[in-house]
Amino acid sequence: MLQGLFGNATEVNAKELQKDLEATIVDGETVGKSFRILRDLFIFTDKRLILIDKQGFTGKKAEYHSIPYKSISHFSVETTGTFDMDAEMKIYISGNPTPIQREFKRGTDIVGVQKVLASFILK
Repeated sequence: MLQGLFGNATEVNAKELQKDLEATIVDGETVGKSFRILRDLFIFTDKRLILIDKQGFTGKKAEYHSIPYKSISHFSVETTGTFDMDAEMKIYISGNPTPIQREFKRGTDIVGVQKVLASFILK
């Protein structure tokens, strides 16, 4: 819990999350790995990447990005530096020149998150 408050990626139990996503995932789709970063979620299913961006003070409002792995043309990761406290991931979708961007606070295992993304894309 404390790691999540400071922006570190914490793995979320896939079985618990799958129950919460019954309205979002399709029949036969299963959650592989998922990470919580503050209130936001990166959910890797066997079919797509689902990004859930919780908004507002209570976090009841949420924006869902559903990205089939075959649509991801490439992605980039920028790690933290001496003076740059945030890491960044950009995910480029075929046909869209503007990437989906997410920032990660220092201490987040961004390399681990990108490794999971790569493992699903490169299947």
